[in-house]
Amino acid sequence: MMIVPNLLVTDDDSAFRRVVCEGLTRRGFQVSEASDGDEALQVIRTRRVHLALVDVHMPRVTGLDLMRQLVDTPDRPACVLMSAELDEQIRREAESMQAYQVLSKPIRLHQLCDVVLGALTDLYGWSPTKPR
Repeated sequence: MMIVPNLLVTDDDSAFRRVVCEGLTRRGFQVSEASDGDEALQVIRTRRVHLALVDVHMPRVTGLDLMRQLVDTPDRPACVLMSAELDEQIRREAESMQAYQVLSKPIRLHQLCDVVLGALTDLYGWSPTKPR
């Protein structure tokens, strides 16, 4: 049983990454961060990640490249792709690699949290514990 999901926020925009990480941490999640897909791969190889929030356009290893490299990974995390520059080709490719969702930036933190909760519920049957 998953008590606290492990999330990974991967984005080369450090300000955006910091806001998302802080917001998710405040909501009780364990959150790791990476500045590009290469760092994200290192995190995924060293700890269990349930859901990765991934920017599409990053240096070195893009969000789509990251998903390609994760295809045969055991315990592959679900991925939510985000981009300020989405087009139909990116959407189609993300869907073909079974991205949980593709989001257009800018996105509000509460909307992103709703997507995270939805993904964890849909994919793992997880729901936040209710205070007694």
